[in-house]
Amino acid sequence: MRHSGGVTHTVGSVEVESLDQFDRLRSRSRSMAGWFVQDLDLRERSESLLTARPQGAVFLGCHIALEVEDSLRDRGALVFPEIAGLPFDPYRASLYTAAELYGDVPGGGAYAESPDALSNAWRLSQGTPPDVAATLAMSLHDHSIGDALMDAVDRIDRAHVVGVMGGHGVVRGSEMYADAAKLGLALTRAGMTVLTGGGPGAMEAVNLGARMASAPADLDEVLASLAVVPGFLPSVDAWARVALEVCAKYPEGGGYGVPTWFYGHEPPNVFPSEIAKYFSNALREDTLLALCGGGVLYLPGAAGTVQEIFQAVTPAYYAPDGTRIAPLVLVGREYWTGTLPAWPLLTSLAAGRGMASAIHCVDTWAEALDVLG
Repeated sequence: MRHSGGVTHTVGSVEVESLDQFDRLRSRSRSMAGWFVQDLDLRERSESLLTARPQGAVFLGCHIALEVEDSLRDRGALVFPEIAGLPFDPYRASLYTAAELYGDVPGGGAYAESPDALSNAWRLSQGTPPDVAATLAMSLHDHSIGDALMDAVDRIDRAHVVGVMGGHGVVRGSEMYADAAKLGLALTRAGMTVLTGGGPGAMEAVNLGARMASAPADLDEVLASLAVVPGFLPSVDAWARVALEVCAKYPEGGGYGVPTWFYGHEPPNVFPSEIAKYFSNALREDTLLALCGGGVLYLPGAAGTVQEIFQAVTPAYYAPDGTRIAPLVLVGREYWTGTLPAWPLLTSLAAGRGMASAIHCVDTWAEALDVLG
């Protein structure tokens, strides 16, 4: 699969994600064979659809006049209809914004009624395993989100994409939170694009720092304003509102957040410019780590962060000789050698292998920047 100009190409296919793309492609050909048309309102394109040759086309969640939809099916197109009863769009062609996920929270609404919380409640209401309709809806959604994230990152040199992972328990007002924000700020000002796990704590701080790259002198003031609400417990509403006020004052930047409803008790942080939220944590982590051609930094965290370390290490361990391996940097030597001793295990795994030169353990975020060069 390759991406270019907002259109995703696979062998013999083209993904169409905007009306401009649709019109441009349709003007060139009557045949729509191999088209995957995603989440578009085509009700004003009825004539164009009726005069096309749609055999071999796939329409995913598009709005189409009923008589035109019947005609498309009769002439060989595959039309995926709307899936009723969902609090999310399984066919969406773009990443989320914090405003979409949080809904009316900035105006005083309850987070429990937000699109983010309702999507998590829907997920929890499904059986284990979920039925085929729910499984299909989540899979379609995550494919769409992954495709949109790939489109976004493909506009950037992958060597300039750096992932930062860390624990959700790091509270605003702490030294660790401030250091994570300074890391995000420094990475962004050095020309890097930051991808985080998209949650609260250290991840929020890194995205905050990235957002403040346009006004670095204001970071300390912003950190103080956020410290009034240290964490998302007991009130996600209060935690999110004070952060959304910062976003309103500094509307640009923030890198990308890649959270998951698998950790539904953790709300997404609001500071990324765009948010790729997944139902599948495994797919989310695999996609996130694969995009970080500039390296991945691991701040202190717990089980989720440890999992992300070894999820990145596994392909590095099995990489053929001569393969370039992006740096994997554990930040906080005492933590990663004592509290959660991942570093000794990593060095044992790396002994005699090409990945040995790619793994690092440092004391501070400033040293981590030096490793990345």
